[in-house]
This record gives sequence, C-alpha cells and structure tokens, in this order.
Amino acid sequence: MGAHGWSSARLGFVVCGYLAFFCGEIVPKAEAGCWDREVPNCCTGRNNECFEYTKRKTVCYCDTYCQKTGDCCEDYQLVCQISAAIDCVVGSWGPWSSCTSTCGVGSTERSRQVSVPPRNGGTPCPDLKQRRGCFGNNAICSTAKEVAKILPDSFKRNFKDPWRRPHMLMKEEKASYCVYLRVKQASAACKLWSAHLVRERLVCAECQSDAMSKSDRCGGDGLESTRTFWAAASVPGCHGSWVRESSSEGCRCPPYSVLFV
Repeated sequence: MGAHGWSSARLGFVVCGYLAFFCGEIVPKAEAGCWDREVPNCCTGRNNECFEYTKRKTVCYCDTYCQKTGDCCEDYQLVCQISAAIDCVVGSWGPWSSCTSTCGVGSTERSRQVSVPPRNGGTPCPDLKQRRGCFGNNAICSTAKEVAKILPDSFKRNFKDPWRRPHMLMKEEKASYCVYLRVKQASAACKLWSAHLVRERLVCAECQSDAMSKSDRCGGDGLESTRTFWAAASVPGCHGSWVRESSSEGCRCPPYSVLFV
C-alpha cells in the first residue's frame, strides 16, 4: 500500500473518532441512578446494597447515608424526596452535680440535652455527659477525721468511782445514746478481743455520759454513708473502719457491744 493509501486510512479513523465523540455528546446515554433501581428505589440508613451505576459506570448510592459520604446518585434528591442532611444540635451544659464524696476525692458530672436530633445522615450528636474529679470538703469532714476510741461494754457498765467524795462536784449525768455501725475493716489483732468486730458485722456502740464532750456526743461516733475509723483502747494494734447506719437516743446497747471512751 502506498503513502496515499495509508493517509486515506488514517483520515478515515480520525473522522470516525470525531463522529463517535460528537454523537456521544449530542445524544447522551441515559443517566442511570435511583430511578432505575428495582423497588425500593431508595433505602434508609446505611445500606451498601442500595447502589446503581452512573452514566460513567461508576457506583453511586441511594441510601440515606450517601448524603454524609457524598456519593449519592445525581437524581437522589428528586427520586427519594429527601431533604438535606440535618446535623445534631445540643443545648448548653447544665450545672455540675455535687461531689460524690462528702470528704475526700470523688467525681462530679454535668449533662446537656439534644435540641435537634440528626436526620438524613446528618452529623451525630456529641457527648451528652461530662465527668471530672472533685474533692469533697464538707463541714462534717472534721468529724469524719475523728478516730473513735472504744472498749468492750463490760469495762464501764454500771461503773462507780470508789474515790468520789460526797462534797466533790458531781458531773451532770446525760442520757446515753446508741449508734449502730457496719464494720468495713478490722485488723487481725482484734480477733484476740472481740468476735463481733469483723467485716460487714453490725455493731452497737454506746455513748455514755462520762465519754461525752461539751457537744453532748462521743468523739468518732461515725457518719452516715461515710467511712470513719476506730481503735480499741485496750488492745494495741486493734483498729479498723466502719459506716454509721442509724442511732437511737436514750438507749442501751445489748451485751457484748462496745463503748465509746
């Protein structure tokens, strides 16, 4: 084939290419998308099976999640009649709660409410709760630091001072009261003294007039819901902690209880 033949063939290829290009532009291919899907045309939530092909043969989606990822089919809004994605909106933070610990290290938290929930693949809600550490320093904390000194009730029940003289100033007799405390900890040395001072045992401790301070109470008589400490006055090394559960005025503890001193 001569040079003229090659030129004619090359020209033919070029002409055909241009015709194919212009034909494609003037008569575009049918646009595939959500409309061409079998029922259902559109899907809720995130559904990776809910897709079609664009005219460029790339994958596009017809699920709600496509609004967030930006890969919806071009006719998604029209066919699915879905409004634009709505992001979550939250209100302002509420006040911090009181410290979980009355005395010492604890935690406090605050919360906020959802004003507008997310829809149509909008941005999800941020954290609705926050927590941080705190240090409780209530007015009763000084009382919580008191260490109760105790003795077996046999030491001072019906105690009479044989050296008291009739002319000596008699101390005012005050009504005793009982405190019921739940033992949380007791050292090994306490086994030599009392079988009642064991973990989770409820113990009755009596506060008699002689052991009362000016505030008409015994030191270290405990606090409700707060662990306080005690030590045996007669047994070295016997100590532990307890939590006050209740109290009763003008009473006497049963035998084998303890006394505040």
